Amino acid sequence: MGFLSGMDISGSGLTAQRLRMDVISENIANVDTTRTEDGTPYTRKYVVLEQRGSFADVLKRSSEGIDKTGAAGVRVVEIGNDTTPYELVYNPTHPDANEDGYVQMPNVDITQEMVDMISAYRSYEANVTAFNAYKDMAVKALEIGK
Repeated sequence: MGFLSGMDISGSGLTAQRLRMDVISENIANVDTTRTEDGTPYTRKYVVLEQRGSFADVLKRSSEGIDKTGAAGVRVVEIGNDTTPYELVYNPTHPDANEDGYVQMPNVDITQEMVDMISAYRSYEANVTAFNAYKDMAVKALEIGK
């Protein structure tokens, strides 16, 4: 495990949380989109994250000299589509209404998106704090040699 691997770990978390915020923003922006390119309502997207090596595995590989890259942190596995059914809203004047007057609305729940946004923001904030703490420790370590 390299000296600056802590920064790499925090950096991977920052990148993953930024992508989560982008996907959440897209979901919120399309909360009323009833027709996409394929003719269906917008489908909510979500991000799946995966841990890159457990702490114990990374520490063991590093201490045995097997892996000097310190591949730890988090990575995005996929951006999936939510399978929650679309909500039917009665609005017979809407251009996308069916013969019964119902419109299929996107499966985006604004409350859930806001909760996810707060979670992503707090995770991003925690990674920034960890990155800055690691940076401060590195600076202090370099000052020892003066």
